[in-house]
Parts: sequence; C-alpha cells; structure tokens
Amino acid sequence: MTRLETVLATWFGSGYSPFASGTAGTLASVPLVLLLWWIGSTPLHAAAIAAIAALGLWAARGAESRWGRKDPGQVVIDETAGYLVATFLVPHTLSALVLSFFLFRAFDVVKPFPAGRSQSLPGAWGIMADDLIAGLYANLALQAALWLWARA
Repeated sequence: MTRLETVLATWFGSGYSPFASGTAGTLASVPLVLLLWWIGSTPLHAAAIAAIAALGLWAARGAESRWGRKDPGQVVIDETAGYLVATFLVPHTLSALVLSFFLFRAFDVVKPFPAGRSQSLPGAWGIMADDLIAGLYANLALQAALWLWARA
C-alpha cells in the first residue's frame, strides 16, 4: 500500500484508534458531512458518496495483505462512505446528525441481511459493501422516524 492509500484507508489516521476504530472513523467523518451540509448541494453530496466509495475500494485493496487479516480494523474509509449515505437527503440539523450517527453505528455492528453476507465478497468489496448497506439502512430508518414524527 502506498502512503496515500494508507492515509485514505485509515481516514487520516482515525483507524489507528486503540478501541472502536469504526466509531472513531465515523466521528472523523463528521466534518466532511458538515461541510457537505454547509455547501447544501444534494448533487455534491451524491458525488462525494460515489467518490469516497471509489477511493475506498482503491485504498482498501491492499489492506488485507498489509495488515494480515480480512477487513482490518484500521480501514475505516468504509465508515466514511457509509456515514455519507446515512446523512444523504436528511434534514441538516444537529439531531439528524447525531441520530444518523447512532443508527449507522448500530446497523454497522448488527449487520442485518445482506450487510453481514456482503463481508464475504473478495478484497476491498468485502470491506466496503457492508458499510454502504448499513448507511442505507440508517438513512431509511431515519427517514421513517422523521416521517412518523411529523405525523404524530
């Protein structure tokens, strides 16, 4: 892995957290989400999801051989991509930011079908896919909660 691949795969070093590296990686993604929300462009947010997912596939491709195990904990760019999905098309509020964070982390840990199964995909795909699915589940859960809240 090149230095750039390592920096991106660990999302600027947050993946080296001694505990809960996935949570650390998600926390380190909050500034990017806030920047995207501040800019306020839905197409840019969508493009950021695609770009981070593509960069994640590129950066994570050598991670398993470098760290000697499948889906190494140091790789957290997948959390960044997933959290960008979780925060797509939701209100730009502190409560949505926090709720999407906790929903994403919960779905990433529990890995409901097909997220858990997607980890068996080869290489970088197995690293990235479950977090993108967890982000989608978190987004849908947040959208449903907001819809129910508006009708209460």
